[in-house]
Amino acid sequence: MARTHGARPRRVRLWRWRRNPLRRRGDLAEAWLLLATLVLALLLGAFCGLRAAGAVDGSLTERRERSHPVRAVVAEDTARTPSAPVTEDGDGGVWAKVRWTAPDGTGRTGRARVEPGSAAGTSVTVWTDSSGRLVAAPAEGAEAGFQIVMTGVTVAGAAGGLVLLGGRLVRARMERRRLAEWEAEWRQVEPAWRRRMTG
Repeated sequence: MARTHGARPRRVRLWRWRRNPLRRRGDLAEAWLLLATLVLALLLGAFCGLRAAGAVDGSLTERRERSHPVRAVVAEDTARTPSAPVTEDGDGGVWAKVRWTAPDGTGRTGRARVEPGSAAGTSVTVWTDSSGRLVAAPAEGAEAGFQIVMTGVTVAGAAGGLVLLGGRLVRARMERRRLAEWEAEWRQVEPAWRRRMTG
């Protein structure tokens, strides 16, 4: 015996934009809201992402201009201090005491990242500000590019997501209003419909 399958309902694309007797004003308003939300999310996300990326790029450039590489000398033998803390970026470097000369000619000491096993007296490069204080090495090349791109993408996603969330909340409110209108209309039609069905 052949099996019969019921006809699948045909999905009508963009039905809110087409003229039909079942379309209400609210359906068209919801279609415009959806379109405006998507466009605004893309535009605002791109704008905020580019602004954030530009701000990070400017900040990194400013840090590079204010930081200066200085030759320093390792003041302790890291080979004899196996418990020296490893740097947080996981590059295999360790923190060790170093000595360098500030721009005013005074000797300074501090802790900087050096290669594991560096002997006392080993020459290393550290970064200082204009007053001779140690600062982190400014991001350059691929590291700087990664920070700029990730900041831009994160901010763009957050800004676009907020717009989409706002649009979703407005759509939910419109849907509640539409359901309330349907319920009110049904209360008016139901008595006549019941009489027709039971008559």
